Amino acid sequence: MKEDKFSLQGPFISELYNGLKKYLQDSRRKDLDLENWRKKLLKDEESLEIEDFGAGSKKLKKSQFRKTKDVTRFSTTGRKFNQIYQYFCLLSPGINVLELGTCTGLNTLYLSRVSKGSLFTFEGALGLINKAQKAPGVDRVHYIHGNIQYTLPPILEQIKKVDFALVDATHTYEGTMAYFNTLLPYLHEESIVAIADIHWSKEMELAWKKIYQQECVSLSIDFFECGILIFKRGIEKAHYILDI
Repeated sequence: MKEDKFSLQGPFISELYNGLKKYLQDSRRKDLDLENWRKKLLKDEESLEIEDFGAGSKKLKKSQFRKTKDVTRFSTTGRKFNQIYQYFCLLSPGINVLELGTCTGLNTLYLSRVSKGSLFTFEGALGLINKAQKAPGVDRVHYIHGNIQYTLPPILEQIKKVDFALVDATHTYEGTMAYFNTLLPYLHEESIVAIADIHWSKEMELAWKKIYQQECVSLSIDFFECGILIFKRGIEKAHYILDI
């Protein structure tokens, strides 16, 4: 059953949800230059060579080459959820920020506007990461190419802890569980993890459920397109399904 602001119990979740609604309202005129970049990508006819380590796209043909405009249209996050990720990144310390799955780099750009330290984005497809790096204002972003299974652990060893992580790669049960379990030792009480496309498939739904039921997760929120995990101590464990 979906909750709304009138049925939310507890000051923490109520304040968090109302804060998100206000952030989205206040951000209507923010980062419009990033939307101009999105428009350019949506017209970009360049074919990108894509090595797909994950489950691919339901709307794109299984091909080694995909047009930039098609990838942007079918495989990137919309503006509202770009801003939702911004909001939760801002609620974390925001010093060490990770994005698993760069795609054409739109989430990367939005997160770069709010991160307070290092932003590392990981992508298996060289064509995608090369395209993402052509965006304006990416000087502070660290782009990591390769199979995330192998490229993520060295960075975690380097940064020691993760404040905010967006998991938007692979979209399989095994891959999603592996990413979360790899991140877990580096998470702390103020960390926030977002998992994209939690209802993309039965596999993703199963992974999401198994993750949010773990004892270390104190609060989980299902926004349908993504799930949010909070690890704050001192609050009663709860799971919410919310409209936004």
